[in-house]
Amino acid sequence: MKKHDYSKLNGDEQVTHNWALLNFEIGDNYKYVINNKLFKLISNVLTLPIFIILYIIDKVFFGFTIIGKEKLIKDNCFVSISNHVHYLDCTLIGLIYYPRRVHYPTLEDNFKIPVVRKLISLLYAMPIPKERKKKDKFYNEIKEVFKNKFILHMYPEAAMWPYYEKIRDFKYGSFKIVVDSNVGVQPIRFVFTKSKGIYKIYKRKKCICAVVLDTLYPNMELDYKDRIADLRNRTYESMNKEIEL
Repeated sequence: MKKHDYSKLNGDEQVTHNWALLNFEIGDNYKYVINNKLFKLISNVLTLPIFIILYIIDKVFFGFTIIGKEKLIKDNCFVSISNHVHYLDCTLIGLIYYPRRVHYPTLEDNFKIPVVRKLISLLYAMPIPKERKKKDKFYNEIKEVFKNKFILHMYPEAAMWPYYEKIRDFKYGSFKIVVDSNVGVQPIRFVFTKSKGIYKIYKRKKCICAVVLDTLYPNMELDYKDRIADLRNRTYESMNKEIEL
């Protein structure tokens, strides 16, 4: 994996670039959240073997472990957030919450990649629109489905920085969705640990560990904008605390 000099970059600057061969455009009537029962059935059947394969990959190649599973929200709908540190960290999020399904907003360009576009659709990925009108529809659909035990995972840092160990500044949008939907936010921090045991034999990079933190909720006594800023700040502070493993 290419090494990057993160000290010269803005916190939301993209350091990776996908190759895109196919055309894809988000239409005015695009369905971001698919509620079709047949699609859900097909998705659930096909993703079971995918999750088994991903579990093996994540365990063998990343030494993936989870700390704090007892803090996971069991039944309610909520927004899950994490730092964005690996191409496959969305698969780690999927394993954390499995068998519950997670919806992922992702770059529109990811839907232009052959094969990948089909796979991420099955895994409930949603393209993030750039136009204001379409973005409003995107947010409105999400707020509507929060009535049904819906999990939405977002990356408030925006860009993916491979193996970056610090927490970058958070964007506004993730916490606006939380406040508008009046749900909780479940912070998860990915940290990197030295390889131990059998991993020391073949792993050069550190292992990945997901630390589940306490759920946070909007302060309803604050004004709307202050509510969003307060939740963003509290979540950032929670994720930025030093974690001892």
